[in-house]
Amino acid sequence: MIFSCLESQIVAMILSEGSRSATKRAIPVAPEGYSLIGASAFATAIFAVLGLGLPALFFLAATFFLGMFFRDPERVIPEEAGAVVSPADGKVVEVGVVQKGDLVPEEMLKVSVFMSVFNVHVNRIPAEGTVTDVSYYPGKFFSANLDKASRHNERNAVSLETSDGRKLVVVQVAGLIARRIICRILKGDRLRRGERFGIICFGSRVDIYLPQDAQPVVSVGDKVLAGTSVLGYLT
Repeated sequence: MIFSCLESQIVAMILSEGSRSATKRAIPVAPEGYSLIGASAFATAIFAVLGLGLPALFFLAATFFLGMFFRDPERVIPEEAGAVVSPADGKVVEVGVVQKGDLVPEEMLKVSVFMSVFNVHVNRIPAEGTVTDVSYYPGKFFSANLDKASRHNERNAVSLETSDGRKLVVVQVAGLIARRIICRILKGDRLRRGERFGIICFGSRVDIYLPQDAQPVVSVGDKVLAGTSVLGYLT
């Protein structure tokens, strides 16, 4: 009975999401998580009704884990001129200049943020601009905290151009466990700083490439929040 009541409340709250706006949600959960959370909640309720305590407890724990993983809290977006915010929650694992390559049109400043399974995985746009390209690259699934993940793992690159012509590239990189990259935007979209644009499921990283003369304000090891933490400034 306890399990059934709990799951009825969870399912009811999840269903209520569809009738609320993105800024007025009872439960801040990314839409991609609805089906998984709902299925796990349903399984919990079924096992609870059947009196199977251990399976019910397992799926109850899975429901709460999925709810935590797909959480999508509101963020306060900085309004400072030229600020570039983090596209992901997590830990900064790389800050440095890289040469021109497949993903970047010229020598650029790269900042990489590693997301563990405990971080929010919703990705946000680092700076206001227009999407000039969205490119998907198939690849491997090395652990996302390794440098080679940027070059060899499955990834999705979003190229942006600001109103004053500055170019940025945001790359969603799959990880050892992450096998699903979701990007909701298209070429030609005009996006605001801090706007949600996608999600990577279960542990991954996001690389952001800035103009070489951008001024970074983070270092390796820093913890950052998507849409809130400033990574650097466009000069």
